[in-house]
Amino acid sequence: MPAIPTVALPDGTSVPALGQGTWRMGEDRSRRADEVRALRLGLDLGMTLVDTAEMYGSGGAEEVVGEAIDGRREEVFLVSKLYPHDADRAGVREACARSLSRLGVERLDLYLLHWRGNVPLAETLAGFRDLLDAGRIARFGVSNFDTDDMEELWGLPGGEACATNQVLYNVTERGPEWDLVPALRARGVPLMAYSPVGQGGLPERALAGIAEKHGASAYRVALAFVLSRPGTIAIPKAATEAHLRDDRAALDLVLDDEDHAELDRLFPPPRAPTPLAML
Repeated sequence: MPAIPTVALPDGTSVPALGQGTWRMGEDRSRRADEVRALRLGLDLGMTLVDTAEMYGSGGAEEVVGEAIDGRREEVFLVSKLYPHDADRAGVREACARSLSRLGVERLDLYLLHWRGNVPLAETLAGFRDLLDAGRIARFGVSNFDTDDMEELWGLPGGEACATNQVLYNVTERGPEWDLVPALRARGVPLMAYSPVGQGGLPERALAGIAEKHGASAYRVALAFVLSRPGTIAIPKAATEAHLRDDRAALDLVLDDEDHAELDRLFPPPRAPTPLAML
């Protein structure tokens, strides 16, 4: 099986362009064994970037991830996120300690502010610096930040080290393409796309023509669109073997110019600034 393409972070670290999301995991203990099995299969398939958050399942998703990566930590690029109400200097350190405990690890590869809250960004950056100095995280980033939020962050001391911005982005949610994506690319900061095939609203009928042309599912076409965007990391959640294998196969689906033109017709890119959508 060919290796998964990689995307470079600002510090030069390469990570898989296709990872695994864990939203809605850890909410039902009866599904835990299946969720752990799915994550491990994803690792076997090379999807070694795993994204989670304290918010998911009130910490349950981090516990699932911890079980899934037990004995395989060195294979995994591990990402988690903290609540904005914990984003002051002390709160960042305390939230990270909780996440590390649930995950059963000593360090996160990437720690994100889940969305913008009322705590000044300078306070959050101070907390991130403490964690970096203590070796508890390797790098930091943000999630659900629009362009003006990113400009504010980059203008603060240390803010230029932000490793990624994780946002809602898929074939039907293309607002970031107007100004956020160009701003991130100008600084070499990857966009990490959550819900890259939507949340239950995949426009299968609209994608049927392209799917039939390639002998693929509409799901695979939608994910291939996101994976085709330069400097983009996709983190779909997949809790079944079939979904995981469909995710992995999306890397083999090469959309041509005709396909992209049809997708632009069906789902036009933004023609003006568009407020950032979030789930």
